[in-house]
Parts: sequence; C-alpha cells; structure tokens
Amino acid sequence: MDRDAYLEGAIRDVLSGDDATLDDRIAHAALLFAASGAMADADRLVTHWHALTERPITALIPGAVQARAWAMLFEARGAHPDWAAAMIPLDLDAEERAHDDHLARRVSDLDGLLGGSPIGEAVSHLGPSRPDRLREAVARGDLDGWAEIASRQGRPDVAVLAATRRLAPRLAAGADPLGLGDWTELCAGALVAALYERYPPDTGSWREMIGGILRLRGGGTAPPAASLRTIDAAEARLGLRLPDDYREFLLTCDGLPADVVFPRLLGTAELRAEGGVVVISEPAVVLLTAAGEQWRTVEIDPALGTTVHPTFRALLERHLLLLAQSA
Repeated sequence: MDRDAYLEGAIRDVLSGDDATLDDRIAHAALLFAASGAMADADRLVTHWHALTERPITALIPGAVQARAWAMLFEARGAHPDWAAAMIPLDLDAEERAHDDHLARRVSDLDGLLGGSPIGEAVSHLGPSRPDRLREAVARGDLDGWAEIASRQGRPDVAVLAATRRLAPRLAAGADPLGLGDWTELCAGALVAALYERYPPDTGSWREMIGGILRLRGGGTAPPAASLRTIDAAEARLGLRLPDDYREFLLTCDGLPADVVFPRLLGTAELRAEGGVVVISEPAVVLLTAAGEQWRTVEIDPALGTTVHPTFRALLERHLLLLAQSA
C-alpha cells in the first residue's frame, strides 16, 4: 500500500466527496487502523466523524463482513468503545461459521457486477470461478501471505482479515501485518483535521469559545473581564486603539492562561507596543500588527514557522479547533 497515495486520496474524499464517499473513506481507514493494532486511532476517527456529521454509525458498516470484523476485534479487545453501542449485536459463533464459508468461496467473474446486492450474491456463483489467494492466506492464518498480497492494493481488504475470529486477537494485540506503525496516528490526525475543515464547528459567543477552550484543556479558569476603563487606559499608554475583536476578548476575560502548546495571553496592564506592534503574549510569540487600518494577528511557532491570522478571533478559533481534534 502506498501510504502517501492512500492519505492523499482519503483527505481529498473527506474534503470534497459526497456523503457516501466520505463515509466509505472513514469506514475503511478506521478498520485499517483497528486491524493494525491502533484501535485508539480508529476510535478517535470514528468519534469525531460521528460528532461532526451526526450520521448513524451504521453508515460506516456497509456489509456483513465489515460488521463481523468490528465484532471480532471488539471481542478480542475485551471492550467496546462508546460509539459501538449503536451496532447490532452479533452471534459470534454463527458469524465465525459464516466467515469460514466466505473464506472458502471461490471468486466469480460476476462478483461485484451488481454492487454487492442480494441478487448479486445469489447469481455470482453462476460465473466462472477461481481461487482467491488473499482469502486462502487468511484461511491458513498466514498473516505474511495476506500482507504480501494486500500491500499491493490501494485499499487493502482488511475486513476479510479482521473478521477471522482466530486472527482477530493477534491484530488487536498489535500484530500490524502491513507495518503501518506510527503512520496510523499521523493519518488519523490528518483525517480528523480534514473533517473539521469540512464541518467547522460553531464557536459561539466569546464566553462560549473561552469556556470551550478551558474545557478541552481539562479545566481551569479565565481571569475576570477587563473593564472599558482599563482597556481605555491601556490604549492611552500604547498610543493606539486595539482591534475591536481583541477588545471584545478583553471584555470577556483579561488574558488567558497558557497550556502545553499555547502561550499565556497577557492582561491589559501587561500589554506593550514595540515599533507599532502590540505584544499580547508571554513569551512574545503572538502579536497584533496593523497595515493601515487593517489589523492582523501574527503567531510565531519555532517549529512550524509564522502564521498570519486575519483577526484575533481567528487565532483563538484555530486554537479551539486544534484542541478539539486532539481530544
């Protein structure tokens, strides 16, 4: 599997595909992660998809083999995530027998011509058939043999592997037959970010946004609001009028504590201007700059470089979005 091509295609489908295409991509990626020993990445991706799209979990389970795969992985894991509560319970003994039959089935030239419909299933055996090397490898319990075939697929058929009851414990324990390693975390993060770009959350009022930031940080309190008098005094000291949205922020809370990735935002009494640039954080990595009458907020990151946000609110909305993605 070409990881770069897979991720590029998945992001494209998440950003611009129709609902069915989006759901199909998320469904495959989540099962790929889960079958590679990265159940936490799968849970994270599905949880964000469900929260943002509000579509039923069944949209991620297009067929019996996918439903069986999740059920076998959950049994092997010994736990079900919260999102899986909406899944229909399965008789795993019966599913195991059904999957053994599925693995023993030969491939028909009519497979897939009717879109996996019941009619298609009924008539597929009428066409010429041949052995399926991938299913044969799974039936033998040969993970290396499966991986050798699946690695040449653009979208490896992980469902047929994970639905195999005797192999699911090895997958849940981290067997990782495709050797994806830390790539699953990178891929999950990129897809979650794409989901938030497609479905940007409503950040609400200033008070709601600040409350959301603190909640996603795990708690804490914001300083009390500044008064109009203290803001006016700060502007007189700085010799300029602050941008309107930043004034609204100060009227909600006079600064903001730091977290592990975001600096402390200064209160009105600590603001300082240097050459027409207002320093609003400690360390001095968040700045307000003006070009004519248009203010910009500049964020300096030693690792990622400099980002220019059109407004101060845009900076905090981006911070809230990153916190939500990592939750």
